[in-house]
Amino acid sequence: MSTGAYINIALHKPAYQLHPYQDAQYHASNAVDGLKSDMSVFGDECVESEGDQIAIWWVNLTSIQSIHHITIYFRTRDSDSGFRLFEADSFLGFSLYVSITPDIKQATLCFKDINFTKNTIPPVFNITCPVHGQYVIYRNERREDVSYPYDYSSSASNNLCEVEVYGCSRSGYFGQNCSIPCPDINCQNCHLETGNCQMCKPGFKGQRCELACDRGYFGTACNKTCGHCAELEQCSSINGSCLTGCDAGFLGETCDTPCPPGFFGQNCSDECNKTCKGCEHVKGLCTSGCHPGWKGEYCQEECDIRSFGADCIGTCGHCLDVQQCSRINGTCLTGCDAGFQGDFCKTPCDKGSYGLKCRETCGHCQDVAQCSNTNGTCLTGCKVGYRGDLCKRPCDEGTYACNKGRYGLGCKEMCGHCHDMDQCLNVNGTCATGCGPGYRGDLCKTPCQHGYFGEECAERCMETCAGCNNVNGLCDSGCLSGWFGYFCNKAACSREFIGNDSYEKCNNTLDIWNSGKLQTLAVHVYNERRECCSAVSMRIKWGCGKHGSPVVIWKLSFCLLFYKDWDTGYSPCRGGDIPETLWLGHSPSVGMLEQRSRGSK
Repeated sequence: MSTGAYINIALHKPAYQLHPYQDAQYHASNAVDGLKSDMSVFGDECVESEGDQIAIWWVNLTSIQSIHHITIYFRTRDSDSGFRLFEADSFLGFSLYVSITPDIKQATLCFKDINFTKNTIPPVFNITCPVHGQYVIYRNERREDVSYPYDYSSSASNNLCEVEVYGCSRSGYFGQNCSIPCPDINCQNCHLETGNCQMCKPGFKGQRCELACDRGYFGTACNKTCGHCAELEQCSSINGSCLTGCDAGFLGETCDTPCPPGFFGQNCSDECNKTCKGCEHVKGLCTSGCHPGWKGEYCQEECDIRSFGADCIGTCGHCLDVQQCSRINGTCLTGCDAGFQGDFCKTPCDKGSYGLKCRETCGHCQDVAQCSNTNGTCLTGCKVGYRGDLCKRPCDEGTYACNKGRYGLGCKEMCGHCHDMDQCLNVNGTCATGCGPGYRGDLCKTPCQHGYFGEECAERCMETCAGCNNVNGLCDSGCLSGWFGYFCNKAACSREFIGNDSYEKCNNTLDIWNSGKLQTLAVHVYNERRECCSAVSMRIKWGCGKHGSPVVIWKLSFCLLFYKDWDTGYSPCRGGDIPETLWLGHSPSVGMLEQRSRGSK
């Protein structure tokens, strides 16, 4: 259909819609089929889509065309089924665009409904939009985050029966009859009414299309970039073809296609190295790595000795012949060095074995885990009874035991208090015939428990003992109060002596009996804890020394000096001063004797 000299350039052109309805009878092409006789839901002449937040329909004019105006036929008659998608409220708020691509971001907005209501929207809508484009786009929205007028439908859908796009049948002309050529020679499309250039021919730009594209660009509006031309100056500004061929690594008329996999270089005529997993298309560098056994930028070098695998990053194991380590997978082709096993010779021999093929058995190592997997050496020594690096040679008879009093690995341990030291086992130190006095346990290294002593710790210490020696029972930790003696078995200050058990009585008692030149002295003494311990009686024979000093003769085990009988005033000595002090010496078996002053009682 034509309007004046303009024709419907959308008729039977490709069409598309978003969220098409499930039945094919409502296809997008129904809106450009030229049928408008039955625009009801059952007329099979309209487009319908599923209700959603966005509804889109467009027609592709197949090339950039000069457009004058657009006419839309909405569905005007509903069926009795009552589907709300066919109501007028679903049309409200629609937009109409013209674009060179289906992307509305690059489109020209011809119309946006902001005023129609269900009662005012016309069944046939016309809009003049003198632009150039390839796509005419119908769009409507019902977004959840937007508030719409009350009479808008809750979802957006396409309910179009026909969309007609009117313009000239050929580009480069304008006027009512599309008969006037655009005034600018390089203009492809000019305004249909004024003739002002709106789009230049490919390869040109400027207000009147008087300028060629800049170097490296081509096409409509000079918005395309030239490919990898051998000479960039030889890139056609019209279609981008490289007139003198492509740079290395590219193919095609516009030189924007890389070489196919496995090829590189000028005209893609060079083949990548076979040892390369994949090479880049310009120089053939193996950017994807090498196959196992090879390395280098071009994978042209074999792996070095002791390395293998992709890019030679693997390290060979303990191969018997390192030259026979596979550069592909690291397999040791001629077997393993002594001490290792497996295809890669990286696994040590199992515990207890060593040598080539792990066929040798370790000797009597102290710790079999410390048997060298390569030569069988016992790294921590031999078990008792064996010698040598491999611990396979028995000791000579009579030579393997430790010296008397020692036992264990290297004879480093000391035997305990065995009853018979000859019976201390050289292997583990056990006292075969039991322990000596004061000790217990297999090794006889544990003293008797507190309060016991002697053979087999069977004797009990004296109850008056603060703590006794575990061997002989002597009270080497002292006696309880009121007792003395090596075994704390003697009571202190018995009743036959003068005084009682109190320190004051003991400390202040002194008795002397005169009998001529023989005198008897009775003195109470106390020990270092100042406990009353005993009374001492003695007979003293007096005599005088060379210088008049008193001489005392005694047969006791302690020393006693007595200078004067202060009770009688008698002194057997002549000359010299009379001392004012009585010294009562010290007895090892009794204790400390008190220093007494003259006249004391």
